[in-house]
Amino acid sequence: MSRLSIESQAPDMNELELIVRNGAWRVGILLAMLGVALALASPVASARQGAAPVRKAVEDLLLVEMKGLPGEASYTIDSIDENNNLQACNSLQAFLPASARLFGRTHVGVRCLGEANWQLFVSVRIRVVSDYLVATRPLAMGDPISDGDVVARRGDLGELPAGVLTREELAVGQVPRVSIGAGQALRADLLRRESVVKTGQQVRLISRGNGFSVSTDGQAMNNAAEGQLARVRTSAGQTISGIARAGGMVEVTR
Repeated sequence: MSRLSIESQAPDMNELELIVRNGAWRVGILLAMLGVALALASPVASARQGAAPVRKAVEDLLLVEMKGLPGEASYTIDSIDENNNLQACNSLQAFLPASARLFGRTHVGVRCLGEANWQLFVSVRIRVVSDYLVATRPLAMGDPISDGDVVARRGDLGELPAGVLTREELAVGQVPRVSIGAGQALRADLLRRESVVKTGQQVRLISRGNGFSVSTDGQAMNNAAEGQLARVRTSAGQTISGIARAGGMVEVTR
């Protein structure tokens, strides 16, 4: 009975050396190809958005937006990080956020209109040195302001509350909603226009149209300053709305 024998033949040393060399050659080719790919990709991956174009976009916007500001306006732009992770963009657009104001410390937005599609916000400090109004004496609530009740002072509007009045004609004739102390800056929200028509007052209702004018008497149903809407009840019981005018008149245009 014959025996079947299977002999495993191991490669000799020359064959092993050839296998190792072939493997090393393939690995070397792969490493070389990887190095070329990284070298080609490196400039794109490392390209960051430069600070100078961003700063120029902010400056261009500020120069336009600040043209209408009173007094002497100037600005300071905070430093922009050169080591940012933003992809370089050739089409930048600066904008003012909805909550931003052109006084004091604020922000300007800059967005990329290209494929990068990013946006950032840059801190700026805007100084507006101008005249503003302060009370020369304590002003009582409800008492109309006259010429001698206000005086102009000069300062940075960015360091004052929003709505500070800068021209005398904006205050004279107005009525304080609350008591205002001497030396206190006058703000628009602290004042209201004096009523030329008051509730219960007998007024003259004038209706004007194309080539005609009709007038009748009535009773005012609300307080209204010059140019505001006033409601009037006529002797016939009708309620008519018109524009309050000085002298106790309400004008209706048809």
